[in-house]
Amino acid sequence: MDKPVLSPVLSPALTAAGLRHAFFTREGGVSTGVYAGLNGGIGSSDLPEHVAENRARMAGYLGVPAENLLSLYQIHSPTALTVTETWDRAHRPQADAMVTVKPGIALGVGAADCGPILFADAEARVVGAAHSGWKGAFGGVLESTIAAMEAQGAARRRMIVALGPMLSQANYEVGPEFRANFVAADAANARFFREGTREGYPHFDLPGYIVSRLDRAGVGTIENLALCTYADEKRFYSYRRKTHRNEPDYGRLIAAIRL
Repeated sequence: MDKPVLSPVLSPALTAAGLRHAFFTREGGVSTGVYAGLNGGIGSSDLPEHVAENRARMAGYLGVPAENLLSLYQIHSPTALTVTETWDRAHRPQADAMVTVKPGIALGVGAADCGPILFADAEARVVGAAHSGWKGAFGGVLESTIAAMEAQGAARRRMIVALGPMLSQANYEVGPEFRANFVAADAANARFFREGTREGYPHFDLPGYIVSRLDRAGVGTIENLALCTYADEKRFYSYRRKTHRNEPDYGRLIAAIRL
């Protein structure tokens, strides 16, 4: 029996620049139950052999050995690492972004509502990947990734940055204190909130906020794929959907890029 076909989402801008990458969906995996599909979450409670097989399929799609598809122990930090060699999955470093100039290493970040962001300067041959939820974006993970790429010879004006599937404003209800913290940091952040169905509980525009940070940083090309993890259960995992349903766990989507 043939293996199910992986159906990742691709960035037109990264594809046009010749960059091998993927925003993997749930399609094409072996996991079952709440993880049904292509769960790449090493930290999930899914069967380890299922996660390993799923990640091997992703690595195969990207054209690298399974051990060269790297992931981090993500902590919603602004930390970006420069990768020169692979590491064991059990000892992955704590950070939320990676950059590399080394061919054959695929930089992978996991997400299930937070923003998976892929970066590239095709001319300088530098790529990066970041996990950017609200906390990471607010704390500066995008700017840290850009700085780490510049340290390897990239130029922000040449960078292509693609935003993968994440929680959309339509489904991102937050509390009043959440909005207050953003507005206290910068009054202009008020534009990323709109009233929702419950009074006093606005909706936050995470992709819009990420785009604004990248634009302010002077990135050359910003591409928002405008896909919502919560709204498309067939293709995407969602932590918020899991919470609303009181499910025991959830799968993780992987976004990856390589030279």
